[in-house]
Amino acid sequence: MGEDARLRAVVTLAQAMAAAHTPRESWRAAALGARDALGGSFAAVSVWERELGRLRVLVNAGALAEGEEDFPEEETYPVHQFPEIAEFLHEQWAGGGEPNAWVETAAGPAEGDADAAGYCHQRVAALRRRGRGSCVVAPIVLRGRAWGELYVARPVGAPVFGRSDADFATVLASVAAAGIAQTERLEEVRRLAYTDPLTGLANRRAVDMGLDAAVERHRASGAVVSLVVCDLNGLKRVNDTHGHAVGDRLLERFGSVLSLCGAMLPGALAARLGGDEFCLLAVGPSADEVVRVSEELCVRAGGMELGEGVACGVASTGDPIGEVRSARRLFRLADAAQYRAKAARAAKPVVAGRDGSVVRLADSPPSTPHDRRRFRGRT
Repeated sequence: MGEDARLRAVVTLAQAMAAAHTPRESWRAAALGARDALGGSFAAVSVWERELGRLRVLVNAGALAEGEEDFPEEETYPVHQFPEIAEFLHEQWAGGGEPNAWVETAAGPAEGDADAAGYCHQRVAALRRRGRGSCVVAPIVLRGRAWGELYVARPVGAPVFGRSDADFATVLASVAAAGIAQTERLEEVRRLAYTDPLTGLANRRAVDMGLDAAVERHRASGAVVSLVVCDLNGLKRVNDTHGHAVGDRLLERFGSVLSLCGAMLPGALAARLGGDEFCLLAVGPSADEVVRVSEELCVRAGGMELGEGVACGVASTGDPIGEVRSARRLFRLADAAQYRAKAARAAKPVVAGRDGSVVRLADSPPSTPHDRRRFRGRT
């Protein structure tokens, strides 16, 4: 491949990495871009898990061998079986050297080969087992540390990789590293934007987006959408008596209980709306299933140390609550049910459509600008 062709390949890889929006997309873009740039038939991106002493494959792309998967769950290679992982991903360049790529072939190193010190018979055996003739391996370096590796292979019978290919693979790995780092930063920003920092649950913004999408799905296909709104009782007393640190631990504990109960509803979103208010959003499970989980939630919350249980309101399109054309109405119904549970100090959830007063309460005009039945922050 000439200089112009290689430059175009670098630009193509950089553009593909820039277009990736998720970590999986960036890993796949890196693998496919490197495979095409190096004229390979197969490529993989792996991450170095230092704490576990292993290299874990994130993506395989191209001509897969038997047993290989696009996004494997558990394809790992222990460092003790592949000692060059540690050598090439750290030791050889930690003192100021460069993280250069290296080449291996199914035939093994030629006699007198200057690169024979990097030879790894496990990789050679893997090449033979999978019908590949040669591979080039390039470390991926992020923030000055080895993050993982880029691996590109050619089939038996194809020209084997050479030193110039290894040098080019090092360049490609640097471009891939920049793209992966950018995607990780974006993922972290998204995580912070949609996560409650205290409990680790989804936050109010995530609920707004999820509920809008859920109601649209309900209107399009009739999918059952259910919302459980919870108010943790006794938080102010705990804060006043034991301090806010203990109050925060109570919120975290209830968040764990909510997450556990939410897991009983496939795909449910567990969230903290703010203060002592939480919710569960479920799409698909029946209203009866959601009510049953809400009852379990009340029981578990009632058994928490220091707390005073939870006031829980449920609204589901699977119950007779009238037409739900907007997220706002479903939230008002769940909030009104929770208001009734709070006022009655109910030990069980109050369910809109099964308590005759809830729908009337939700649909009546708010009595004051600060009426708690007002859909939070939405107009």
